[in-house]
Amino acid sequence: MTKKIFHSICLVALIVFFSSVMLIMGVLYEYFSDLQLNQLRLQTDLAAQGVANEGVRYFNGLDLQRYRITWMAQDGTILYDTASDTSSMENHLEREEIRQALANGRGESDRYSATIMERSFYSAKRLPDGSIVRLCTTHGTIFILLLGMSQPILLVFAITIVLSVILAARLSSHIVRPLNELDLDSPFNAPHYKELAPLLLRLASQQNQLKLKEAELLQKQEELQAVISHLKEGIILLSQDGEILSINPAARTLLEPSGSSARIIGKPLKEVSSIPSLLHVADNALHGNRSEQITELKNGHYQITASPVIADGQISGAALLLLDVTQKQKAEQMRREFTANVSHELKTPLHVISGYAELLKNNLVKPSDLCPFADKIYTEAQRMAKLVEDIISLSHLDEGATDLHFETTDLFSIADSVVASLAQEADDANVTFTLSGEQAVLSGIPQLLFGIVYNLCDNAVKYNRKHGDVFIKVKNQADSVILTVRDTGIGIPPEHQEPVFERFYRVDKSHSKDLGGTGLGLSIVKHAAKIHKADIRLESAPGNGTKITIVFPK
Repeated sequence: MTKKIFHSICLVALIVFFSSVMLIMGVLYEYFSDLQLNQLRLQTDLAAQGVANEGVRYFNGLDLQRYRITWMAQDGTILYDTASDTSSMENHLEREEIRQALANGRGESDRYSATIMERSFYSAKRLPDGSIVRLCTTHGTIFILLLGMSQPILLVFAITIVLSVILAARLSSHIVRPLNELDLDSPFNAPHYKELAPLLLRLASQQNQLKLKEAELLQKQEELQAVISHLKEGIILLSQDGEILSINPAARTLLEPSGSSARIIGKPLKEVSSIPSLLHVADNALHGNRSEQITELKNGHYQITASPVIADGQISGAALLLLDVTQKQKAEQMRREFTANVSHELKTPLHVISGYAELLKNNLVKPSDLCPFADKIYTEAQRMAKLVEDIISLSHLDEGATDLHFETTDLFSIADSVVASLAQEADDANVTFTLSGEQAVLSGIPQLLFGIVYNLCDNAVKYNRKHGDVFIKVKNQADSVILTVRDTGIGIPPEHQEPVFERFYRVDKSHSKDLGGTGLGLSIVKHAAKIHKADIRLESAPGNGTKITIVFPK
């Protein structure tokens, strides 16, 4: 725009200059022509007066370099001429100025010679005797005048060019400066032309709208980034060429080496990761096919789901979701193991019951053995019933025991009830219960608290030695209630202490089955304690008994 204004100003200056020169030269040419014609008239009057008074003698010694004088008779015959021989000159009667002089007493005319580029002025006056005196003078045309004044004109032209360039540069810069200094964020804060007010008002309105849209988009982007950044699931966005456009911290942790801070945005996925399954599903998505696959990444199993991103009917990229299914896989594995264990645990007593029942059915049992057979069938049936009961309880706890409600309960009273219910079993095993402590009120589910104390005490009796002891202590503290069950039994080796709370886990499998254990007691304790947000601590050594402490928060 500055160049256009600059060129326009220079062009206008040149046009004005040449127009002014032509106008001035035209005016000057006419002015000097009129001045020369007036002088020619005056000189004609003087010459006519001299010829009328003196005749041909007037021409003696006359030296007129600028004028040509011709004296002719009334019939056009040349009597005298200062420039040519009269005998060789033609009759001038048909000349315009001569005809005017003969008719009006004075005549004037001018003639242009293209050959010599001159203009001739003629002035004629009739004398009293009828003869005519004519004076002629010449001067150059307007083009000759221009050539004669070319040097000053060129000088003025050069000055005009220099001034035009300087002024055009300054003026164009001055005109454009308010536009160049225009603040699009605040158009009306800077100096501006009033003609631009409607445009600036429109710009200000659009700027406000853009700021609102930008703030809205920024807020949405921050919200999205905050959500994506805190997701445990990994999210990766790929371009059409397979380059990483966005990746959240969870996915970055899975792809990058530990402690790596390298920039991976903008890099192809195949340069960042060499996981075949990840690259495979990503490639399928970039070709328009949704796919998913479960693979092992670092310390867990992840389900990788890749979907193509389609815009305007074309694939513009792909979105990858990395979902941690480790717990799901573990739960599935535990379910399979649990099913297998349940089948195994139920199969043994069923086979025993079936075998003894078949012998009884076929009358293959001696009368003296009927009672032992019946006792064995009863024992196995009770064991199977206990197993089913524990499985139902454990499944109930897995579901969160939502149908049970927390109540204000005294744990010491529950422990006393457990001791009473296990008194017969303790006497049969020659084990002595010792309950100590104080009233300890907490918010809990009575059924589950009873199950915790019962299973701990039941195990303490079963895995104790003859004439052994079981010490139960309930301690009330300001922010918690502590339950401790300690026995003097066989103890638990260190390698078995951590998995002892898993389902169907037995330290001594043969001994446990002989005692009627299902292998689910401590697992029920663990799940019930978890519902109460309690902390379990186990201390044991082979031959020195076992001590289990549970801390219930109030």
